[in-house]
Amino acid sequence: MTIKKTIAIIPARGNSKRFPNKNLAKFDGQPLISHSINYAKVNNDYIDEIYVTTNDYKIAQIAEANGAKVVIRPESLSGDLEPTVTALRHVLQSIDFNVENVILLQPTNPLRPQNLISDCFGAFTDGAYDSAMTVTRNHQKFGKIIEGKFVPFNYNIGQRSQDLDPLYFENGLLYIIKAHLVLEKKIIGEKNLPFIVNHPYAEIDIDTKEDLELAELYLSKFKPF
Repeated sequence: MTIKKTIAIIPARGNSKRFPNKNLAKFDGQPLISHSINYAKVNNDYIDEIYVTTNDYKIAQIAEANGAKVVIRPESLSGDLEPTVTALRHVLQSIDFNVENVILLQPTNPLRPQNLISDCFGAFTDGAYDSAMTVTRNHQKFGKIIEGKFVPFNYNIGQRSQDLDPLYFENGLLYIIKAHLVLEKKIIGEKNLPFIVNHPYAEIDIDTKEDLELAELYLSKFKPF
């Protein structure tokens, strides 16, 4: 049996509600799905094969034309409430070789720093982690509205933003997961690496047409480091 150490999986449903045909929308002259495929191809030092899991014929055609392998996802795993991990698990169950690591690349994050995979994969391997996720520092002052009143959550009124305790958000740029975790329907393991990414691209996650327009602006202003 041929063993592939690491595969990339790109989940791309065809029935987005907020932004119909989102993964086929043109971004920088190419369908959105193409950017994550091309990013994986550039990082072939770390990725042995690239898979797109989809329930959409047009997405499947574009994925294959761009050099990815396609796993057709059943409609039972393609609903709005279905977690991403079930699609990843379906891919692993559909291929005939053993996988050690899964790199999850979401098509809604088409902009990634140039050395992201190499840097994160190196830290993931050196630390013997079972998963890794990219996170970014948030400097905003958050609060809750309780009984019509604003109640600060992570600060005191009048406190300077630079004095806040650090909070981080899951930016979705990259996940690395041991395959056995995916088969257990998990994306994050007990020994998880929160890999910090300080780059404007971490702000981009395309769920609406407005997000797509913002991504075009970011692409024109910021270059990968």
